[in-house]
Amino acid sequence: MKPELRIAPGDRARDRLDLAPRFTEHDAVRLNRMFRGSSTQEMLEAVIRDGLAGDLGVVSSFGAESAVLLHLVASVASEVPVLFLDTGKHFPETLAYRDTLVERLGLNLVVLTPDAEELAKKDETGLRWSYDPDGCCEIRKVKPLEKALVNFDASFTGRKAFQAATRANLPRFEVDTSDAQGRLKINPLIDWDASQIEGYFIQHDLPRHPLIAQGYPSIGCSPCTSQVLPGEDPRSGRWKGWDKTECGIHKPGEEPFL
Repeated sequence: MKPELRIAPGDRARDRLDLAPRFTEHDAVRLNRMFRGSSTQEMLEAVIRDGLAGDLGVVSSFGAESAVLLHLVASVASEVPVLFLDTGKHFPETLAYRDTLVERLGLNLVVLTPDAEELAKKDETGLRWSYDPDGCCEIRKVKPLEKALVNFDASFTGRKAFQAATRANLPRFEVDTSDAQGRLKINPLIDWDASQIEGYFIQHDLPRHPLIAQGYPSIGCSPCTSQVLPGEDPRSGRWKGWDKTECGIHKPGEEPFL
């Protein structure tokens, strides 16, 4: 298994002196038009090999369907960094599944961790998730990823339109509206449906996350992930009982253009 690289908040591989936005909404619209009608594989090969989006990383939770995007990207360039947020709250099964996929696909894993001092000050008991899930996600996910992404021009996400109503109209390429530097988000699987995902798993004999069989179609941190009943929205088990649908990395209804 490849050794993993761990990055704590504050680490920066390079400093950027050019403060102009990397990408504008015009760039994203142009890219969406450029690859209209192209297959996911064709789009990935062009974006990765031709450098159309600059320095790229994959943000992965190693959740229920993560293996599909990771396999697609690794089949083009296994050296693309795979950013994993080790929140300290993951299911043991998720960490074991991560290690299985890293070894199977030869991934370039980069583990991101929360700031230890901030955790000690703001979540000393480790129970912030129980009364302030937004604050917990901010400390354990949003801030570590924001600092790591300074080193990238664009990132791949595994979002799909069928997962939730808030993702129904997202395009393949979008500018992160919360990022003043104009970083690009690329959603290669946004137009895939559940049958395509399942078919890809079967075609490439990809291992499954062990919690899927236990009724977890969408898997996040263990305290905030519940089992889902048949027929329910696949993400309805995330933050059940809270008016919350995303961890903060992606914003609900984040649809800058269609």
